[in-house]
Amino acid sequence: MADQEPSYSQTAPDQNAPATDASAAANAETASGLEQQLRQAEQKAQEHLESWLRAKAETENLRKRAQADIASAHKYGVESLAEALLPVRDSLEAALAIENVTLESLKSGVELTLRQLNAVFEKASLREINPVNEKFDPHRHQAMTLVPHPGEPNQVVNVMQKGYLLHDRLIRPALVTVSKAKDA
Repeated sequence: MADQEPSYSQTAPDQNAPATDASAAANAETASGLEQQLRQAEQKAQEHLESWLRAKAETENLRKRAQADIASAHKYGVESLAEALLPVRDSLEAALAIENVTLESLKSGVELTLRQLNAVFEKASLREINPVNEKFDPHRHQAMTLVPHPGEPNQVVNVMQKGYLLHDRLIRPALVTVSKAKDA
């Protein structure tokens, strides 16, 4: 018995051999499927990356275009005002070019030029502030002097220089004389 070698069954490995081949084939098929899925996932990832890079480039181009548009708007924002002022300048130059000027023709030329300038102001939404007999408003008026005046105190009695609004923004306050209560 001691001389006997342990007996191993030769049939057991043979029975397992077809199972090993089947599992190897299944593993190979699974690996092949996984490799194909990996390639597909990598391809999709590459497509997504390319789409993202195109979108990023487009966004950068839009940003640059917007910056250029803003710079252009700042630079040429007064173009329409400048175009509207050119006829006013032409009228003034024409008036100065006349050699035999009469007071009447000069006055009518200045009135015409003033009408042209008023039309330009209206087109540009530039309005004058002429607050005679209105209540003093420190946001739109600048008091130059106080004078005793019959009537209500704190009223504008004289305008030394008109003020101007661009839309609703104050460009220049009106310089005014304001009434104060009479001393008792």
